Amino acid sequence: MSIREALRSAPVIADAPGLRLLQVGDGWDLVRIHSDLGFLALAHLRAIGTAIGPVLYDGPYQRLYYAIETGTSGSWADLPVRHLSTDSWLVAPGAERLDDWFGGWCELPDDDTLTDAPALRAALQHPYVATVLEAVR
Repeated sequence: MSIREALRSAPVIADAPGLRLLQVGDGWDLVRIHSDLGFLALAHLRAIGTAIGPVLYDGPYQRLYYAIETGTSGSWADLPVRHLSTDSWLVAPGAERLDDWFGGWCELPDDDTLTDAPALRAALQHPYVATVLEAVR
């Protein structure tokens, strides 16, 4: 099921109109990245023409969440990211919500496209991203 479809059927958070609760690990996982690195990686992926799955910007915490295929947990150990899978939940805006305070969807394909995990990993290791990575560490 695509994230767009999952958003349509996800429960609404009662005291936060427009926000939904998505269960992670059922068809897709997430990689959480600090926005400084995440936006550079996103620009790189766009520049090289890689298919990009849903990418959520969490403005208050300055993080990006990339939707990737399940089963890549071992490939992130040496990077400053967090892999989220089964037993994780994501508070996400509906497809229609985007504002300056919260953030919103940078990418939200109509189909079930996911970001290729090896391509995302390579983008995070690109020299111009690595420069920011050193500053974050």
